[in-house]
Amino acid sequence: MIPVRDGVHLQTVILTPVDAKEPLPILLERTPYGVPEKAPTETPARWKELMSDGYIFVFQNLRGRFKSEGVFNISSQVNLKDPKATSETTDAYDTIEWLVKNVKGNNGKVGIFGVSYDGLTAALTLLQPHAALKAISEQASPVDQWMNDDDHRYGALRESYDFEYAVLEQADKNKNTNFAFETYDTYEWYLNLGPLSNINDKYLHGSIPYWNLTVEHPDYDDFWKSEAWVRQLHASTVPNLNVAGFWDQEDPWGPWQIFRHAEEHDPDHTNFMVAGPWFHGQWQTKEAKSIGLIPYGGHDTAKEFRENLQAPFFRYYLHGRGGKPTWQATTFQSGSNTWKTYTAWPPKQAVATKLYLHANGTLSFTAPSVGDSGKEYREYVSDPANPVPYRRRPISPTYPGGDWKTWEVADQRFVDHRPDVLTFMTEPLDRDLVVTGPLAAKLFASTSGTDSDFVVKLIDVFPQDAQKNDWGPEEGPKPGQYTQSLNGYELPIAMEVRRGRYLKSFEQATPLAANQPIEWDVPLRDRDHVFLKGHRIMVQIQSTWFPVIDRNPQKFVPSIYKAVTSDYVPATQRVYCAGKMASYIELPVMN
Repeated sequence: MIPVRDGVHLQTVILTPVDAKEPLPILLERTPYGVPEKAPTETPARWKELMSDGYIFVFQNLRGRFKSEGVFNISSQVNLKDPKATSETTDAYDTIEWLVKNVKGNNGKVGIFGVSYDGLTAALTLLQPHAALKAISEQASPVDQWMNDDDHRYGALRESYDFEYAVLEQADKNKNTNFAFETYDTYEWYLNLGPLSNINDKYLHGSIPYWNLTVEHPDYDDFWKSEAWVRQLHASTVPNLNVAGFWDQEDPWGPWQIFRHAEEHDPDHTNFMVAGPWFHGQWQTKEAKSIGLIPYGGHDTAKEFRENLQAPFFRYYLHGRGGKPTWQATTFQSGSNTWKTYTAWPPKQAVATKLYLHANGTLSFTAPSVGDSGKEYREYVSDPANPVPYRRRPISPTYPGGDWKTWEVADQRFVDHRPDVLTFMTEPLDRDLVVTGPLAAKLFASTSGTDSDFVVKLIDVFPQDAQKNDWGPEEGPKPGQYTQSLNGYELPIAMEVRRGRYLKSFEQATPLAANQPIEWDVPLRDRDHVFLKGHRIMVQIQSTWFPVIDRNPQKFVPSIYKAVTSDYVPATQRVYCAGKMASYIELPVMN
């Protein structure tokens, strides 16, 4: 029970190798999810590559979780100006101070790492690192919960995740609690729920502090800005191996922001980036040879990451053996299924290239001079009473299990013929197209309502003969086998949503002018992907993505959390594709 500066004691487990022949560095992991009750009888997969180098492993429950004292707040606030204020930053500092003074056989060097919330607690040490802290590997850390990552996408609430995670962590301090849905299909449950205010009125009754804070702060106000801890980071303070998944369904954005903020001042080149085609934390699983149906070309990317990147990083900075990384970014490039290294990110040879949406439903690198087929736009009706599901129904709860981990690579054919989903597509590519770096969409769009969402999905469409059938021509496929194929597969490469009320200002929501086309800038994050020869590129556009994103009423209200049923109205959405209002996707094409 390690004491920290305000007298709180934090439950901590220390695992020391019994055969250590020399002082060893400490590897610390701080978590809200519980610490080991005893030494493992088998080596966990994520330790294997580290244990051969020798470490003292330390695991600590955050304050207010399990046996740790104090109150647990799902919070990233750090106030270093107040000497009495405590945070995950100060708790980590005090813990490291205690460990180097009290743990026998340590060499005075400490590293900290972890994924997701554990990655957040690692990353927060960047703001006030202890002198003994020599290496950090934040992996899938969130940085700004209103702007992106777990809880929002540029102010659009990630309804199902935010609600279910808040219950998971705050319903009972002594365990992780999964919300008990009385309806099998959670899409149906959230739709029947109605307005967001019913979550407290019917179910939580104000009992979950984090949910209460979410609904009390709809806009990007001082509360959310104080939670956005990365705004305080402007230098590489400790060598840091940032790790991100291109298909991370929870925290795909944060590591890139940490990387870029640390890059503002990095004279010693100690700020590194690793990214791969992974779901949330897949690089720390027993093996990672595929994601969903998408194979990694024979690579076990989890083992390769831990063996060739993570272990050498800690070995160099904590043991003083091996060499410093000579690259700034390393990726496992999807499509080609190859590891790539880059001396700078984004690569300087990547050229921003516009892929235009045409009103006849095609995509082309040639700009439309006038409207295709005499039209300047395509349109559809978005109805909040019949929202587009974000994955195939029935939709399982976020936790435990289910399809949550791999939904971002799900075949998008399940929605591409809905009348409220626009589809644009290229001809088959005559050569490989490599896109490496940040992607973005620029739409010119209008709505007949006074608020609206637009969701943009960039998709890699596989050929109809992408793989050979796994069954004989006489017996045919087994039940369910026909769908387990990449033939004609529509693989999402990048997907994002923007909410109209926040186009002018994140701090102050403003209504849209009905039927007036305006620019919608939709960031699509960093990627490294090859659209292979013979594949097609597709773009889907829609205005609902439910229930991963809450329903926009499409009628402006001061706070969607206080909207009533009558506020939810259908709206006609138009996407413009001609002249000065030619919508496009911007791709960083490697030459």
